[in-house]
Parts: sequence; C-alpha cells; structure tokens
Amino acid sequence: MPQNRKKLIELFIGNLSNAIIHEILIEAIKDKSKEIASYYQKEIENAVKISKKYREKINPINKPLSNKDLSYLKTKILNKVKTELKIRISKGYKNIDLTLADELMNKMLKDIGII
Repeated sequence: MPQNRKKLIELFIGNLSNAIIHEILIEAIKDKSKEIASYYQKEIENAVKISKKYREKINPINKPLSNKDLSYLKTKILNKVKTELKIRISKGYKNIDLTLADELMNKMLKDIGII
C-alpha cells in the first residue's frame, strides 16, 4: 500500500498543479481570448475532479493529512507550478503572475478538503 499511496500522491500533485497553472493562465489572458479561457476552464474542472478522486484514495475525507504530508504536498505543488509557468514565460507567454500560485494553491487545497 505505501508504494501505491506514493504514486497516488504524485498523481494528485500533478493534477492539482495543472489546475493551478490553468487558473493563473486564465488571469493572464483575462479579456483577450474567451475561447482559450473556456478551454483552460475545462482543464481546471477536469483536473480538480480527478484530484478529488485521488484525495479520497490517499486518505479518508474525514481524516486530515499529517503535517508532514501537507508540507510535502505544498512544496511539491508550488515547485511544479512555478517551474511550468517559468517555462511558459520563456516561450513568450505574457502577464503571468507567479505570486498567485501560493494563494490559488491554498484555495484549491481548502476546496478539496486537504486543509
């Protein structure tokens, strides 16, 4: 089970990071392209839905994660989000605000029931 749990945590991190990245990208293109924003919104909804399923498999909903697990999740998610956004900035994406990552991460973790 521990190996399976580790894999589930990594999948959870990947999906939640994807949702946060797309949320930041929506902020970056706010009024410029509704078509792209709607695509990003679908990506967010899908990633959050999958993250919730992984969350339920990692730890029962009514039991909180340990502080060690929570700290690990936050660190990995922030690193993954910031790395991906820096790659996108280097590709020419404009108006990306890296400072939103921490705030959005906490909001999504709360929505999913981690915090």
